[in-house]
Amino acid sequence: MARNAEKAMTALARWRRMKESESKGPVQRRPADTRDCTDVRNAERFRKEIVMDIAKKIAMIQNPGLGEFKIRDLNDEINKQLKLKFAWESRIKELGGPDYRRIAPKLLDKEGREVAGSRGYKYFGAAKDLPGVRELFEKADTGDASKKNRADMMKNIDADYYGYMDDDDGLLVPLEQEEERRAIAAAVEAWTQRKESTMDTGERRMDTGERRRADSDDEIVDDDPEDNIYRVDDDEDEDDVKTTKTVIIGEDGKPTYIQHVPVPSQKDIEEALLERKKAELLEKYVNETLSQQSSQAATLMGYTQSASLSHHSSSSTNS
Repeated sequence: MARNAEKAMTALARWRRMKESESKGPVQRRPADTRDCTDVRNAERFRKEIVMDIAKKIAMIQNPGLGEFKIRDLNDEINKQLKLKFAWESRIKELGGPDYRRIAPKLLDKEGREVAGSRGYKYFGAAKDLPGVRELFEKADTGDASKKNRADMMKNIDADYYGYMDDDDGLLVPLEQEEERRAIAAAVEAWTQRKESTMDTGERRMDTGERRRADSDDEIVDDDPEDNIYRVDDDEDEDDVKTTKTVIIGEDGKPTYIQHVPVPSQKDIEEALLERKKAELLEKYVNETLSQQSSQAATLMGYTQSASLSHHSSSSTNS
């Protein structure tokens, strides 16, 4: 071992290391702020250095003989380096590099143990057995053991939990029956009042409608149609269709009027079309016959008039 150390300190070895550093060029130092780094390769190199430093310190903290103060300092440095590693992983992802938080192994994080409420602070190696820390872990373990999970709680659930045994004492059924009778009586009374009020309203509406129709029959029609803009003129040419009306009282007590209009059958429609065709043909041929007769009459009258004129002229000449 001493021989190798002596070889490393020789002038040739130092000269060789100097030449290698010159060939690589100046090495960029790790900036304090991750935003100052704009190269993904440098960011990955800085993360690698931090990971190696964390691994070295975790190996050192496993020795309980370092002393309480040294162990606490090492544990604080490891937590600080973990936060720095997380910052560089975020920066690498921003620069387009791989997502180490998702693909990287969690070996370093698994080495530490976190106490509830410590906001991410972890204890590594011998730091777990420090005074005050051991009691925190024991208290957390006791709390976890006393807390029952859902499966354990479901084991104690029986029919009484779902209310199947509430009627065994015989006290609940009479109370429910009494409450049911009260609810039914209240519902029936409300329905009766609503029914009576609805029927009264329907009767008043029917009476009002009859009075309006009676008043409209007794009205005197004005000669000027502009005096009453709401007047509707009856169409005298409209055929009178016999209809029937049915009044049905609904569940709410309101009257419903149904107008029944007779619908013609297929035979009635065919007869009506035949009569219309006959009327059209009759009108056509009658008009033609009348026109011919009128033209013949005009011709005869013209001939008679011309003959009378010629006779009159001849008589005047003879005289």
